[in-house]
Amino acid sequence: MPRKGCILTAGVPSIAGQRRSGDGAKRRNEGNRRHSQMKFFNYRRVPYAEIRAFSVHILTASGSFLAFLGVVAAAEHRFVDMFWWLGLALLVDGIDGPIARKVQVKEVLPNWSGDTLDNVIDYVTYVLLPAFALYQSGMIGEPWSFLAAGAIVVSSAIYYADMGMKTDEYFFSGFPVVWNMVVFTLFVIQASEVTASIVVFLSVVLTFLPINFLHPVRVKRLRPLNLGVFLVWSALGMYALLLHFDTPPWVVLGVVVTGIYLYVIGFVLQLFPNLGRA
Repeated sequence: MPRKGCILTAGVPSIAGQRRSGDGAKRRNEGNRRHSQMKFFNYRRVPYAEIRAFSVHILTASGSFLAFLGVVAAAEHRFVDMFWWLGLALLVDGIDGPIARKVQVKEVLPNWSGDTLDNVIDYVTYVLLPAFALYQSGMIGEPWSFLAAGAIVVSSAIYYADMGMKTDEYFFSGFPVVWNMVVFTLFVIQASEVTASIVVFLSVVLTFLPINFLHPVRVKRLRPLNLGVFLVWSALGMYALLLHFDTPPWVVLGVVVTGIYLYVIGFVLQLFPNLGRA
């Protein structure tokens, strides 16, 4: 029998024990909460391969900033500056693809679509900015410059949705909306309203026709000649820019001849399928 004044405590936790147990539970809950937060944010060390691959996407995306600089220049009627920015964008567009294939961007970052990013940048630099420059220049006169720019942006947007825009030989099926080259050529030759109208609206129509157009790099047939002509056209264009479009007749003639070659050679090779084959 217990003595009087004593309290039986067997099997009953003390107050201090309850406090220690409660503190332990709190610490466990806090630890679990922190662990869940860390798991939610999914902190991890990013492999070098992913950093390298993502840097290629950043290189491609830099074309949008170059296009923005071009928009600013065109809005201020500084068309020479605008075409320099477009030239840099064209350079980026030419080197990002080979680099992406070299570092295997698709395999390293399968959830990031380089093709989609490339199409967005291409539409801005190849279509939207040249159309805006054509409108700002008033080259075709009112209201035709506005209508021509509208036809360019709408037809080109539809073209980008065409999943069959490239053939097995890497020709473009239909005019490949390289409006940066077309509008630039019109500026170099200081085209008349009639000439500019014919070139623009004919190209819009050809966008939807099954006529082959050249990709100067990827098409194997007559590749050395095609690349040579493209480089000559580019060199003459750069010279015209350095002259601020105060272009001598021989440069105009060279740009016209090389431009026409690049415009029609795809159709010529389509008509003569054995031409240029080894």
